[in-house]
Amino acid sequence: MKFLVDECLSPELAKRAIQTGHEESSHITWMGLSGRKDWELKPIIIDGDWTFVTKNSVDFRGPRENPGSKGQYADVAIHAGLICLNGPPGMDLDMQLELFEEALSEIGVIDDLINQVLEVTAEDDDTFRVRRYFLPADPI
Repeated sequence: MKFLVDECLSPELAKRAIQTGHEESSHITWMGLSGRKDWELKPIIIDGDWTFVTKNSVDFRGPRENPGSKGQYADVAIHAGLICLNGPPGMDLDMQLELFEEALSEIGVIDDLINQVLEVTAEDDDTFRVRRYFLPADPI
């Protein structure tokens, strides 16, 4: 599994992915893709077989109550996975790393994220809620 970390998150997450054995992982800025719109990134993510890591959950999975109804992944038939890190507005590096560590821990239990979304959400009581589901909704 190789991760591509969105520019809205720190490159430290890509470094952490590499340290944990996902050597092909990268960051949008490392690839010279800074400033690209989500719709411009979509073919790069899909064609590159990247598991995309973002905090812009709504932009990629659509609304929380109806994932896949909108967003960049709404019309994608097959993808390498989407990781949504949901934290407070302006979340700092420590929070980003904590959420990503939780995602990496969950991934350690599963083989892959093909056509799946893994959401890690910081709750008000300093705990994390992990939710994994298929997108599109029907498994391949």
